Amino acid sequence: MDFGLVLQTDPPASRVVGLMRRAERNGFRYGWTFDSAVLWQEPFVIYSQILEHTTKLRVGPMVTNPGTRTSEVTASTFATLNDMYGNRTVCGIGRGDSAMRVAGRAPNTLARLGEAIDAIRDLAEGREALVDGSPVRIPWIRDGKLPVWMAAYGPKALALAGRKADGFILQLADPFLTEWMVRAVRDAAAAAGRDPAALTVCVAAPAYVGDDLAHAREQCRWFGGMVGNHVADLVARYGEHSGVVPEALTAYVKDRRGYDYSHHGRAGNPSADFVPDGIVDRFCLLGPASAHIERLRRLRDLGVDQFAVYAMHDAKEATIDAYGSEVIPALNG
Repeated sequence: MDFGLVLQTDPPASRVVGLMRRAERNGFRYGWTFDSAVLWQEPFVIYSQILEHTTKLRVGPMVTNPGTRTSEVTASTFATLNDMYGNRTVCGIGRGDSAMRVAGRAPNTLARLGEAIDAIRDLAEGREALVDGSPVRIPWIRDGKLPVWMAAYGPKALALAGRKADGFILQLADPFLTEWMVRAVRDAAAAAGRDPAALTVCVAAPAYVGDDLAHAREQCRWFGGMVGNHVADLVARYGEHSGVVPEALTAYVKDRRGYDYSHHGRAGNPSADFVPDGIVDRFCLLGPASAHIERLRRLRDLGVDQFAVYAMHDAKEATIDAYGSEVIPALNG
């Protein structure tokens, strides 16, 4: 199993770079960041420094979107990094939650997202692509390689990921929901004539290593609020008891009362007060290293290829080091 580290690009950027270097020393193979231009610093500038100060770490956004960055700009940016540092990037992409809503826009449609997945990959690898109906090719690209992984929750998005993406990003670590969603993605891939086993599956969630479970929950409760934004969209579209989406995912948002993006992804987020302890325990990895190892083995058995650690809490270094000394060796030893 591969491991990734997910950070927000809060200033100073040097701290983000330092934590990514620490992660690589501890056996992490991927370095991810949020991508929301209003809330945090520009991640692609910081990626160049991460790549410069690491040797093997692969970097990318979790996730970008086709609304705040057009396909040709995204492809050219990735291709430039790849040309400089040797194809060490991956494009995580989705409809856009915070990046779009903070700028006063609605998330992108799945149709636009599907077009962007094809265009970004083709352009970044040197092929011609249609961008808003016009043929475009970036002539200077040589030997480019860019896997595109899509984040999804709902049935239509999961189906799109299976049809189009090189990988699937699931932002929660609940085994029951992971099994359901991975099956949906792989079924869609098979129906489209693709090899389902060729899709990379990345589960991303907060991980907090320690014995004080109550404190860990408070540090990670924000994640249930963040996921709740997407779940609320699904409930609005399909209904809470539709059977289209598991109630194990949708039921907890019934007491949700809006969301303030100024606290997005941060410990102590007041917009996450509706999230019960049970959801935090299901969606996140908390407790001693042994509890993390047990959950990750279950996820690996369900076909998960990478676990990406959201480290938005007060124990970033300690969690990175605990994963390096105990968790990663147990999964890969």
